[in-house]
Amino acid sequence: MNLKNFLKGKKRRVVLIAFDMFCFIFVDAVYYLMALLLEHGMPMNSFGQFMQNSVILFIGIFAFRFLFNIYRMVWRYTSTKSYFALTLADFCGSVFAFILSYVLHTYGGIWHIATVAPLTALLTLLSRFTYRLLYKKLNGAKANAVKRNTALIGAGQLGSNLANDLLSNPKSKYNPCFFIDADKLKIGRKVAGLEVYSPKDAAGYIDKHMVTDVIISITNLGNERASELYEIYSGLGCKVKIYDSLAHEVAENDEDKKRVIRDFEIEDLLFRKQLSINDKKVLDYYLDKTVLVTGGGGSIGSEICRQIAKCSPKKLIILDIYENNAYDIQQELLMQYKDGLDLAVEIASVRDINRLDYIFRKYRPEIVFHAAAHKHVPLMENSGYEAIKNNVMGTYNTADMAEKYGTEKFILISTDKAVNPTNVMGATKRVCETIVQSRADSKTSFAAVRFGNVLGSNGSVIPLFKKQIAAGGPVTITDKRIIRYFMTIQEASQLVIQAGAMAESGELFVLDMGKPVKIYELAKSMIKLSGLELGKDIEIREIGLRPGEKLYEELLIKSEKLDKTENDLIFIERDEAPTREEVGNNINALKEAAEKWDAFSGAPEARELLMKIVPTFRMPTAVNIEAEQSEEMKTAN
Repeated sequence: MNLKNFLKGKKRRVVLIAFDMFCFIFVDAVYYLMALLLEHGMPMNSFGQFMQNSVILFIGIFAFRFLFNIYRMVWRYTSTKSYFALTLADFCGSVFAFILSYVLHTYGGIWHIATVAPLTALLTLLSRFTYRLLYKKLNGAKANAVKRNTALIGAGQLGSNLANDLLSNPKSKYNPCFFIDADKLKIGRKVAGLEVYSPKDAAGYIDKHMVTDVIISITNLGNERASELYEIYSGLGCKVKIYDSLAHEVAENDEDKKRVIRDFEIEDLLFRKQLSINDKKVLDYYLDKTVLVTGGGGSIGSEICRQIAKCSPKKLIILDIYENNAYDIQQELLMQYKDGLDLAVEIASVRDINRLDYIFRKYRPEIVFHAAAHKHVPLMENSGYEAIKNNVMGTYNTADMAEKYGTEKFILISTDKAVNPTNVMGATKRVCETIVQSRADSKTSFAAVRFGNVLGSNGSVIPLFKKQIAAGGPVTITDKRIIRYFMTIQEASQLVIQAGAMAESGELFVLDMGKPVKIYELAKSMIKLSGLELGKDIEIREIGLRPGEKLYEELLIKSEKLDKTENDLIFIERDEAPTREEVGNNINALKEAAEKWDAFSGAPEARELLMKIVPTFRMPTAVNIEAEQSEEMKTAN
């Protein structure tokens, strides 16, 4: 703390204590004079005995005020709890004084204590209220001249807390003018000193008060409601913000999380509210376990590492071929957990069986999350055998090492593109799933978790759109009809971890991705969030479907093919598992072909071979012709 500020704060406390002592002496003196005049309630033999009891009461009150840290509170920004603490301190001090005077056989005048103590507390409280009002008035007028007039949506407890914080903080840039709430019991009344108006009258009052900002302060705000409110108030020319908890905060419940006023993000408008997994049974499963995450520096892999770190593992090993990503997540975790996390980083390729053997022998991981993979669809269309070597052979190598060194569980991160694939990347991931499914007889529990696109991951559409908007456009989409399923990185990783705890033998877990999103609508929403107008400030341009791309991804959740789990968002697909021999033969064929084409791209040959091994592999053109009749496209439309 700055010495000048410390001395300034200390001086304020001394003045406050001196003022409170003056209040006590004043009340006590008035009581004495009134008692003499009325000759009532004064069963004392002398002035000296009165003073003795006054000293006892003084010591009792101020001793408990210090005990309750009353003079450490900043009364400019205090809350109801602080006033209650002061009242409770004075009550305890009064009881203490009465007991002490009785023990010391001094005058036991209950009237003295019962009158002076509450009047002193009342005078002290009035001084605090007066101080706060004067502080707000003197500082508020000056501050409000540069503040932005603001309307608060939601006059509940959350909105009330926000209003009090903004009104008592001279450094805040927001000047709350009124509430907007649909609750008829609140309309026309005041909350935190602010009028509450109906949503139907919002436009008029926003114009009357020259409101420039709107802050949504509603607990458990769903995405559909958030999107609706954003459309309404942004349409009135206001900047719309949301009072929300920090995503990275860990708390027992949402109310305990630290909240901030932040801008709307695309996730708030188009996707379901991010879910948080706080199942103690799941978290305890990873406690004191040695966990290895391959591809641990990637988007999904690094978030799995963050989630596992919260579970207090015995050791966390990050394995990645790209040292920069691995370094970034290593430094982040070390900064957050310091010596509280036993962390190791290994730079290695899952293609290198000897390097993998060394790592597994060294650490003996009990749980493996296999996230290492080539995932970019168009690039893998041009480099088919690279996808085979990294995705298929890498998974096979890692699975073999897990069995060899007694790993308890092996969880493969798969994709919705493995469902009836139309590209090399999706087909290789389907082969990876068969590797896992064929090992149901193993002592190691193998499982795969399949989900769709992840918001904000490397190579995903949202970071691309942000860059294009920042550059002034155009925003490029492949086709206005194209739809995709999305999930946040945090939600996907948490569900993967929960599925990992559930895994027993050869399951193919499928995550509920929610509703499909039109990429064209996504682009329009991001342009609007950036404060730009489509067609005037920036344009959206179609560039045509890329190699291997189809208009829609398969709907993962089809109830007739799935079994439910204890989590409503996690299902198990009923799929006939191939035998080890069948999978082994396929792997050998792919390995031989990959070695043959090692120095060449071999893209057509790779695609042709994968079509033989994966019967559901179709050309994208054939699928796109029938796209409009699909259940997924009908749902999106």
